[in-house]
Amino acid sequence: MTCINRRDLALLALRTGTGAVLIAHGAQKLFGWFGGAGLEGTAAAMESMGFRPGRQSAIAAGLGEAGGGALLVLGLATPAAGAAAAGAMAGAVAVHAPAGFFNQSGGFEYPAFLGFTAAAVGLAGPGRYSVDHATGHHFDRPWTVALAFGASALAAAVVVTGRARVRAEAEAEAAGRE
Repeated sequence: MTCINRRDLALLALRTGTGAVLIAHGAQKLFGWFGGAGLEGTAAAMESMGFRPGRQSAIAAGLGEAGGGALLVLGLATPAAGAAAAGAMAGAVAVHAPAGFFNQSGGFEYPAFLGFTAAAVGLAGPGRYSVDHATGHHFDRPWTVALAFGASALAAAVVVTGRARVRAEAEAEAAGRE
């Protein structure tokens, strides 16, 4: 009989809770579920916030959240799942940063928390109660984790830098019209 490991149960609870929230956020963007704007509404919002092209940005954000969340719930490809979700949340942090830190004023507190939690699960691994463990796939080799998080960090940097460039161009154009 296998002894129940509290660490593995804690990772299961953390993966499941965080993943479920991320799935719901992604479903809002992709399908309009749970009061979300759906793909077209999210694409329009992304365009207005300087993410271009808006539709591809909305799809990437929705898939990063919902897909990364689903993989976290399952404990499947956990480093990549954590990295994808953390990268999607980095984009959300960039959106909310102008409003400051706290969520009650529209700040980045909540997406930052989700991103750090997803990253931590990706770094810690899925635990015994996961698809990764059941199939014998162990993604805990340092190069695998480094590759997943390096790719996510690079993607997040490209998105945030691109958004900043588009906003700066829009501000310069607006200043030129005055």
